Amino acid sequence: MSTPLRLVLFDVDGTLVDSQAAIISAMTACFQALSLPVPNRAATLSIVGLSLPQAMARLAQDQSVKVQGQLVEGYKQAYHAQRLQEGAASSPLYPGAREVIEALHGQDEILLGVATGKSKRGLDALLEAHELEHYFVTRQVADHHPSKPHPSMIQMALAETGVASDRTVMVGDTSFDMEMAAAAQVAGIGVSWGYHNRLALCAAKAVIDSFEQLPDVLANIWD
Repeated sequence: MSTPLRLVLFDVDGTLVDSQAAIISAMTACFQALSLPVPNRAATLSIVGLSLPQAMARLAQDQSVKVQGQLVEGYKQAYHAQRLQEGAASSPLYPGAREVIEALHGQDEILLGVATGKSKRGLDALLEAHELEHYFVTRQVADHHPSKPHPSMIQMALAETGVASDRTVMVGDTSFDMEMAAAAQVAGIGVSWGYHNRLALCAAKAVIDSFEQLPDVLANIWD
């Protein structure tokens, strides 16, 4: 009897790659361009994982919807320019990320996917820069879904792959990722090296401190 397919979904920023410097730089640029007070580092990192309109609504809640929209466009332009200039160096992979992706990809019963607040353009460029394009069979991005923690991204990943929810896990660094997993009725695995405090990952089934721990945690959840 063949083993049922299993699905591992990864968040990107703060989970697979450390993009905080790029995010803070782009956020600083877009606020300065409109002569607005720049959010501090903690405030900026607190919104990582949300789609940009929701992120700006939190960071610039005293501004009009029009100004928030200008901030969104300014952020996109600044981030894109930075990525063109620095390439993969603008968002380096965390230690062990590539190795665990390759190991999981090598198991026939495991499918890999992405569920991220990034745009399709941003995700495609990142995966290409790190030569990871062929590992992920489903890619859910902010262009096509409500912002996390709405379960839409996971629900679409399940529909695309045909994997059951009890055979699926969501790996992420923020409370938004873990709340999204809970809303979609899949197990959430939090990572401690990202942008939200470990205490914020209370909806997680487990929290890991390194990528090397992920295969054993997956085995425990599925077994």
